Amino acid sequence: MQTQRMILWIVFSMSLLFLWDAWQKHNGQPSMFGGAPATQQAGAGSGEGKDGAPADASIPPAPTAAVPAPGAAAPAGDAPAGSAASATQPIRLANDVLALEIDPVGGVVRRAELLRHRDLIAKDGSRFVLLKNEGGSVYVAQSGLIGGPEGAAFPTHRTPMVPADGEKGARELGGSADAVSLTLVGESGGLKLTRTYTLKRGAYVIDVKDVVTNLSGEPVQPTLYMQLTRDGDSPAGGSKFYSTYTGPVIYTDADKFQKVAFGDIEKNKAKHSTTATDGWAGIIEHYFVSAWIPAEKVTREFYTRKVGDNLYSVGIKQPLAQIAPGASTTVESRLLAGPQDQTMLEETAPGLDLAVDYGWLTVIAKPIHWLLQFLHGIVGNWGWAIVLLTIVIKTIFFPLQAASYRSMARMKAVTPRLTQIRERYGNDRVKMNQAMMELYKTEKINPLGGCLPIVVQIPVFIALYWVLLASVEMRDAPWIGWIKDLSNPDPFYILPLIMAGTMFIQVKLNPTPPDPMQAKMMTIMPLVFSVMFFFFPAGLVLYWLVNNIYSIIQQWLITRKINDQMAAKKLKG
Repeated sequence: MQTQRMILWIVFSMSLLFLWDAWQKHNGQPSMFGGAPATQQAGAGSGEGKDGAPADASIPPAPTAAVPAPGAAAPAGDAPAGSAASATQPIRLANDVLALEIDPVGGVVRRAELLRHRDLIAKDGSRFVLLKNEGGSVYVAQSGLIGGPEGAAFPTHRTPMVPADGEKGARELGGSADAVSLTLVGESGGLKLTRTYTLKRGAYVIDVKDVVTNLSGEPVQPTLYMQLTRDGDSPAGGSKFYSTYTGPVIYTDADKFQKVAFGDIEKNKAKHSTTATDGWAGIIEHYFVSAWIPAEKVTREFYTRKVGDNLYSVGIKQPLAQIAPGASTTVESRLLAGPQDQTMLEETAPGLDLAVDYGWLTVIAKPIHWLLQFLHGIVGNWGWAIVLLTIVIKTIFFPLQAASYRSMARMKAVTPRLTQIRERYGNDRVKMNQAMMELYKTEKINPLGGCLPIVVQIPVFIALYWVLLASVEMRDAPWIGWIKDLSNPDPFYILPLIMAGTMFIQVKLNPTPPDPMQAKMMTIMPLVFSVMFFFFPAGLVLYWLVNNIYSIIQQWLITRKINDQMAAKKLKG
């Protein structure tokens, strides 16, 4: 029976390992067993034309001023990539939490610096930059108009624009002001586009108002596009021992939260909602999110597209009402560029809180995150909040855990007798199993009693793992002493070493397998599994450490009680 249990545990552990690897590959991440993710593959995809541009010319194909806008030929005199953009200086628009750089060419948001989030890789204390177009990295927000008559190109993300007030300097939020704005004006194809970006105090959401004026003598019906364009590379500083999803996402009320991996776009196999009257499109990465959010209850079309070598776009097209000559229409939308703060995301738009990617365990993970926030409100430190959260959850599951420990304690108590049975019957497995089952029946032991309660708890503890891994609150959050950032590994490996020690103690408290080889494996396994924790975030290691310590205390108390009861039973016998 001990051998069967060991085999079951090995099969279960390997199943989890392969399941995890399959999940990683599904999300476009590298396999633990080698091989590059599809997002890193270069070359033309099946959705491209002969010249390398997308076959569907109505979709804007590129992030810079060097590539034609959707539905239009390249304007005369177009310069190579980079030269047009470098001829004009971006305009800074900043509030107290977000600093943007907006390119007068097309009004492209080419940089978004999060002023309250430190760049954990840089050594100079600089702030984290989410949107950027520098150093080989491309991640920008673009919008414009398509649908012009043949030979005419409406204002796009390539059209030169000028500040409406003539001032090219920075727009900074004043001491008592509640908001700061920048208005750009551009004309092309008989349309004038007046775009106003507004940043409110404390907001990561940019209000965007487009006023479209028909300067031609004919009625027109343009379509507004809003897109995010990004390279397919994973964010810098990621761990090799765990991966989080980076890529486009689309949300609609009908189809809910949909991931669209870069690899699927590369292979022209992307599947997602195409039309709706609600929803948004964005890109998520570990801790951060950007998204275009049109007004509610207006028809929109979602699209994804490969636009270059390792370059992809996700966006929304919104048809506008017909505009008579000399008339104007106003379109309002929002652009989000910020942290995955669940409270902020919930208040911004339906479904945005799902950008905090808990996967299929969201229904369990969200209440756990709420509890973590509640405990942080009491203690004021995320490290101690993790400690309290682990204790609370372990206490809730104490009845199940106690049943498991009682079963293991009884198994440990009868281990010498099981060894005697194995020695007595040798290779006669039928009689040996009969004798073991008779012993279990006499001592009222369920051989699977120690496993089933643990299996029931697995979804909760996996959800807790993802809460600690995905919560932006852990980023750059100190605990005590040498732990300055709960999202980074322990710099001195103190927590992982202590955790390894607790795992060895747990092994000693569990029943010793009669087979010497199995016993040796049980001793080595904690060392093998603890090695990976040397590279895991300190917050996760802290959770496992507290979990182990609490389990040791529970198991020791229950085992002692069971041993006392069995000793008393022997005395009476």
